[in-house]
Amino acid sequence: MKTIFGGLVALTLSTTAALAGNWTLDNDASRLAFGSIKSNFIGEVHHFGKLSGSVDEAGNAKVAIDLSSVETNIDIRNSRMIEHVFKAAGSADLTSTLDLTTIEALPVGGTTVVETEATLDLIGTEVEMDVSLFVARLAEDKVLVTSNDFLFLDTDEAGIDPAIDILKELASLESITRVAPVSLRFVFTKE
Repeated sequence: MKTIFGGLVALTLSTTAALAGNWTLDNDASRLAFGSIKSNFIGEVHHFGKLSGSVDEAGNAKVAIDLSSVETNIDIRNSRMIEHVFKAAGSADLTSTLDLTTIEALPVGGTTVVETEATLDLIGTEVEMDVSLFVARLAEDKVLVTSNDFLFLDTDEAGIDPAIDILKELASLESITRVAPVSLRFVFTKE
């Protein structure tokens, strides 16, 4: 979880702040997906449908993940995730601050890798993480940020292991893995 959301925050910070002015996350062009493996061999992909975020001129970034927008492709599982895992919390917040010198120097079409620190606040648990991001400047007013390496969600570090146990019992599953792969793609547009 820490890696998933950490990537989100870092992505937001590093890309958006690349140019002077405020940057806003483009929800339609962005995606935060995560996987789960149940009963040892059944893999599934899930995502959040609503993301919002911004980065200011100083490189202060904040990304909000609307936890009620989780989409697992099964309605009852969506409801159980919101009730038991996210505890109807509404959103998870990612925050970070970046040194923008490298990013500001990117020409249109240029790419770079940015190392940063981020904090995820998920249902009262703060998780700090180091994140490596791949940043591409798509246009003068548009930046793409993705994770540079694999990202994994550790349910114990995120404080949601007991909720995963509840999901496992409700669905009568043999197991649900406690580390999930995460995929991040964020596009920021200059206001």
